[in-house]
Amino acid sequence: MLEGLMIGLSTAFSVTNILMVIGGCLIGTFIGMLPGLGPMSIIAIMIPVAISIGDPSAALILLAGVYYGAIFGGSTSSILINAPGVASTVATSFDGYPLARQGKAGKALTVAAIASFSGGTIGAILLMIFAPALATVALLFHSAEYFALMVVGLSAIAAFAGTGQVAKALLMTILGLIMATVGEGALFNLPRFTMGIMDLQSGFGFITLAMAMFALPEAIYLVLDPKRSNTEAGGEIKDLRITRDEAKAIAPVIGRQSIQGFLIGVLPGAGATIASFLGYAVERNIAPKEEQEQFGKGSVKGLAAPESANNAACTGSFVPLLTLGIPGSGTTAILLGALIALNVTPGPRLMVDDPQIFWAVIVSMYIGNVILLILNLPLIPYIAKVLAVPRNYLIPFILFFTLMGAYIGQNNATELLLLVGFGVAATVLRFADYPLAPLLIGFILGRMLEDNFARSMQLYDGIGFILERPMTLGLLAVAVLLVVLPSYRARRARLRAEGTADGD
Repeated sequence: MLEGLMIGLSTAFSVTNILMVIGGCLIGTFIGMLPGLGPMSIIAIMIPVAISIGDPSAALILLAGVYYGAIFGGSTSSILINAPGVASTVATSFDGYPLARQGKAGKALTVAAIASFSGGTIGAILLMIFAPALATVALLFHSAEYFALMVVGLSAIAAFAGTGQVAKALLMTILGLIMATVGEGALFNLPRFTMGIMDLQSGFGFITLAMAMFALPEAIYLVLDPKRSNTEAGGEIKDLRITRDEAKAIAPVIGRQSIQGFLIGVLPGAGATIASFLGYAVERNIAPKEEQEQFGKGSVKGLAAPESANNAACTGSFVPLLTLGIPGSGTTAILLGALIALNVTPGPRLMVDDPQIFWAVIVSMYIGNVILLILNLPLIPYIAKVLAVPRNYLIPFILFFTLMGAYIGQNNATELLLLVGFGVAATVLRFADYPLAPLLIGFILGRMLEDNFARSMQLYDGIGFILERPMTLGLLAVAVLLVVLPSYRARRARLRAEGTADGD
């Protein structure tokens, strides 16, 4: 390992590769800030540029820099205008945007930057130490285990529901799962529930739904309630720094979620999205009762958890890509295509045949995380000033980025009609006090859940795979615990309160 690390250091610290890291991080950060242009889009655009470089190490370092730069920068639009353009930053908006509305946008961006840096750095260290061993663990996960992992993700929806709203959250999750069935199915390549509309053959676009659930209702709210637009989040931006108490509060959260996020990222098919949702859910469930109530209202822990988890998961996703040649997500699938185009064969032999590529990418992740922190921290006061603009002037910008993000996502005008329809429906649901996050979680995980369930049913001739695979059974038991535990805790608290009242 030390020999490989020395090779990686000598390769990554060449002038060309340092410039590649800086360029990739800059491009990724600024693209990540724009809703709708996620890492998949920009990496696809950058592949011809990377191939023209010629050197596989430099090309992969550039593309990797764009990848984690986009995830790093993706939190900005989630925090400032509640417009998560990347699936893995949806959970960031749950507490990041409420903090921004309280005039603490600077603090929120600082917490996000520190958590992202820490998650990425811890992930890079774990990647260096455990990559070969974790590659074998990833092979133990088959369709049945991935199905169970998606069920675990869905069972955590209680964490995204307010007090007494678990039933509403379940209802919204089911609605999200139903929406995920629109388009071609997992078993048969035939369109379902498309009502004869060709543009729906591939299903609803994630970007369209994310914008409709979060950004568009916010703009409609500001139009319907002008007083709110003049009083909230306008004026002076304060609290640019985090206090010592806040640093102590988020430090263990960052440590736990960096490790958990990395391990989830290692699993092909899981990725940064499920890592961020599970990170948020775990931290809310283990938090003390009084802190649980702050989640969703501007909790620094609720912001640090998904940011640490998704950045660590991005690093973790390079384990199956480099050591097994298995892409863990859509973005790493594009990176796999770039590697093949550069005549590099990822897999178990990569560390032996091309150690300079393998180790240079890992070392460049350390450098990239430092560069991202240096780039972002000084810019935070200036980025935060976006919210000093009166909210009624921000409405056209929110609408522009929302419409642009939805159109670019699928490149057809039908998405704009769907965006408006879903946006109006989401606004009505928000007025009725229904949580919108569970719907989006159900939609994101629904397609993966169906694909893996269908594959498992085919392989094991029925539902018997649950009993045949101990790891699947164990994960489903965890899912049951996640559903039962919050209800048990709430019931115990209620009985204790009634006992206290009787004692009085």
